[in-house]
Amino acid sequence: MNLNAFFRDSRRRNLAILAAATLVCVILAVVALKVQEREVAPHYQQESFFPGLVGRLNEVARIRVSSSKGVFDVAFLPYKGWVIPSRNDYPASFDMRKETVVGMAAMLTIEPKTSRPDWLSYVHLDAPPKGSGTEIELLDDKGNILAAMIVGTGIDIGDPSGAVGLFVRKPDSDQAWLVKSPVEFKSDPADWMDKSIMTIDRARIAETDMEPAGSAAYEARRDKPSDVDFSIPDLPKGREIADSGIPATVASSLSTFSFLDARPSRELDFSNASRLVTKTFDGLTVTVETVKDGGAYWATVSAEAASGHPDAAKEARDINAHANGWAYKLPQPEGQLFTATLDQLLKPLAPPQPPAP
Repeated sequence: MNLNAFFRDSRRRNLAILAAATLVCVILAVVALKVQEREVAPHYQQESFFPGLVGRLNEVARIRVSSSKGVFDVAFLPYKGWVIPSRNDYPASFDMRKETVVGMAAMLTIEPKTSRPDWLSYVHLDAPPKGSGTEIELLDDKGNILAAMIVGTGIDIGDPSGAVGLFVRKPDSDQAWLVKSPVEFKSDPADWMDKSIMTIDRARIAETDMEPAGSAAYEARRDKPSDVDFSIPDLPKGREIADSGIPATVASSLSTFSFLDARPSRELDFSNASRLVTKTFDGLTVTVETVKDGGAYWATVSAEAASGHPDAAKEARDINAHANGWAYKLPQPEGQLFTATLDQLLKPLAPPQPPAP
């Protein structure tokens, strides 16, 4: 080919220039992709933070949690099962135990972080009780430590499965790691308590009878399950409910039963308690007695079933098995609701009119 003739042809010359420019762009793009791959590629191979722990999960007989708030154990005791000894052997949550033990076994390293002791506090990995980290130990029935770690700050790693990033280290090492964890670990004993006392769907509730201590009794009720609204009958003459949603709130107050702490009921005086009794259309009756002690509301729970309702009878047995002998510390709103007098639910009386001159 005559090169002079080729470059004198402007169309061919432009095509050649365009082809060369395209080739340069392609080369630059390939180089950029390679650089990006190196930047985003993991610098360290993921591996288990506790190698071999998966095969020893059945050996775990005690979980010890230490933080700046104190130390508590979750332990397996013969004839009692898993309990929290510092909470009078209150039953421990199965889900929390499983999440903690399996979660520790499933943690994968992402990359090492600082190993400077003076930097550990920045990610809350300084050891308790003086430091802000949380130490978790898994022990066997002889007290041998199967795995131990200090947990610090959590971060979002954008994992599609919902896993979180946690800064952790082993107690005998200053080397901090960022790990991928399926769970976030809890350091409050209240989070470890078995909260599965009862579940009473609002659709089942027929009525709730209230007997506030030192005040008149009242009830919130409906006649059949298809009735959407509850009512409070027999209001005092000339009085009205302060809000139309109050009867339903009173009637379904046990449908969201929750508590903050628990202690043996014998430690409190329930002789002058407020009584709340919820009855369902399918034969279950649940009674909650509530007292105020030192500014906190505490409640006991018991249940029974009407004759001829075997499902309700089983449910009552399950509730009593969980609740017998225990008093539950209620959140303030629930405590106020369980002890509310009728007068507190009504519109205030109109002020008396001054006499005519």
